[in-house]
Amino acid sequence: MKIATWNINGVRARIDNLLTWLRESAPDIVALQEIKCQDDAFPRFEVEALGYHVETHGQKGFNGVALLSKIRPDEISRGLPGGDGDEQSRFIEGVFSINGGVIRVCSIYLPNGNPPEDPTKYPYKLAWMDRLVAFAQDRLALEEPIVLAGDYNVIPEPHDCWDVKVWQGDALYLPPTRQAFRRLENLGYTDAVRASTDETPLYTFWDYQAGCWQKNKGIRIDHLMLSPEASDRLVCTAVEKHVRNWEKPSDHVPVVGHFA
Repeated sequence: MKIATWNINGVRARIDNLLTWLRESAPDIVALQEIKCQDDAFPRFEVEALGYHVETHGQKGFNGVALLSKIRPDEISRGLPGGDGDEQSRFIEGVFSINGGVIRVCSIYLPNGNPPEDPTKYPYKLAWMDRLVAFAQDRLALEEPIVLAGDYNVIPEPHDCWDVKVWQGDALYLPPTRQAFRRLENLGYTDAVRASTDETPLYTFWDYQAGCWQKNKGIRIDHLMLSPEASDRLVCTAVEKHVRNWEKPSDHVPVVGHFA
């Protein structure tokens, strides 16, 4: 199986790129983030015409996540547990039947949290991460292959950004952010990309400003976090960065994992 995550940065604005990439890359399951539309506005017909089933958890103009899959999911859950009153659409989980059981794939769009001094934004990010860790721990009890795929807005290590001095005061790199990410790893989840390559620099996001793409001033914030049962089946990963060169690109690129 080929499972991918991609922050599309507006699915209606990037629909041509999405369709081209689906034809070219042919992933089995795709976790999309920042679809930036309500469920009924998602360009479902175009994607379904390529043989994909579409499940969305949308929001007008902001956020929004989706799961595209060649196989129909058995179950879909929307919204990260523990967030009573949280109206931001940042989480969707699908359960898919595979040979020998099921696989769970979640599309995650973790809050950015900037500016850190804001009285609500950074606390919301950390609280959301606490909820994610609790969810991930609960799901481990199922002893199933689980892929927590998405834009985490977390730079895990210094070599995951082009200049740590630029990012050290940013919500994506602050110690509490990285500590929360580490708690996820300490539960037993594996960073698929780093489990399969030591390549540096290796980025998944380049800002539109100041020629960041042309100068390779990027960061790695899009991750596939794997339960032990999924990690056991990991063959390799790839960052499909060539799509950043396409017309009207997202500022993120797809990250894919190949599984036996």
